[in-house]
Amino acid sequence: MEASNILLGVVGKTNVGKSTFFSAATEIDVPIENRPFVTIDPNVGVTYVRRMCPHVELGLPSCNASNSICRLGWRFIPVKIVDVAGLVPGAHEGRGLGNKFLDHVRRADALLLVVDASGSTDEEGRPVKPGSYDPVEEVKQMVFEIEEWMFNIIARDWDKLARFIDTGGALDVPGALAQRLSGLGILKNHVVKALETTGLESKRLTSWDRGDLRVFVSELRRVAKPIVIVANKADVPVAEDNVRRLREEFKGVPVIPTSSLAELMLRRASAKNMVEYMPGDGDFKVVGSPPRDLVRALERIRDLVLRKWGSTGVQEALNEAVFKTLDNIVVYPVEDHVKLTDKQGRVLPDALIIPRGSTARDLAYRIHTDLGETFLYAINAKTKQRVGESYRVNDGDIIKIVAAAARKA
Repeated sequence: MEASNILLGVVGKTNVGKSTFFSAATEIDVPIENRPFVTIDPNVGVTYVRRMCPHVELGLPSCNASNSICRLGWRFIPVKIVDVAGLVPGAHEGRGLGNKFLDHVRRADALLLVVDASGSTDEEGRPVKPGSYDPVEEVKQMVFEIEEWMFNIIARDWDKLARFIDTGGALDVPGALAQRLSGLGILKNHVVKALETTGLESKRLTSWDRGDLRVFVSELRRVAKPIVIVANKADVPVAEDNVRRLREEFKGVPVIPTSSLAELMLRRASAKNMVEYMPGDGDFKVVGSPPRDLVRALERIRDLVLRKWGSTGVQEALNEAVFKTLDNIVVYPVEDHVKLTDKQGRVLPDALIIPRGSTARDLAYRIHTDLGETFLYAINAKTKQRVGESYRVNDGDIIKIVAAAARKA
């Protein structure tokens, strides 16, 4: 099953539960130990975002999910995720495994910043008494390291680039900057937005001082590498107040109370048919006769995590990053807009994640280049209406693309 082209980066300091989050999200076993730098090489996997399958809305008995999974009416759509080496203060200068970590998130579309909401690891990632370290400072330190890494890359030959652009070497300033920064996964629209927000779009690049460049980089990070704060270890009592403080301090940034360990336990128990559990659910059902110690552990999860926060937070963090932070939607392309099938007769086989605001022609290109280039019109299967190339696709739309290339085939 091919994942979408979205890449989420799991980042944070060492020993806060990044690898546990990754394992819970992907069900891939990775080294998990209570010591720094267990993760050295990046762990790359596939996780899933969760949406209600349209077959439920339409009253159909089932679907034939192909590029995704449908479980009990929920569509789980694959996305890529990478867990990389932890950060320590000075990581942007190469301390610890900093540069290696930072290079591994160059292409990430959004960052899941895992922090210890219980305050039980110090700035170096060493275990301390819960409540001893401030997760607010932890977030600030991690964001500083990421932005300093970006600043160092951009500042490396800034003077030369600025002179080249200002002397007429490039008429499209945002385009030239985006081309220079393409290795960081930065697009022209990111640059345009950062220039507009900072008010630097009308200022000659050669007149920028270091302060201007830092302001630009900080805003560029915000739009090109947006962050979702995963407030891990939320089952520890002191975490509740820290979650509140994180939300107050970082307004506009999602803060998701999370227990990665709880999610990992539930998924493993589900895989062994000891519980009925769907990732993202607010409860589970014990089945069979699991060991007593497991039942006690599961009851603690129910009391300390699910009843308190509504979920373990893992699925919520993934959904938050893909759909809200990155502002994507899901659309379902079909060949037959009446039967809602593909050429093989499969009902609603594909679920595609695309940016909100995408047009019908954008969708056609996403399906196949030939369909985009020879696009004629599209049909909204829910309304049965014919729509043109500029029609903006809505979340949950079921769309048939009609193109000259498809007719020839």
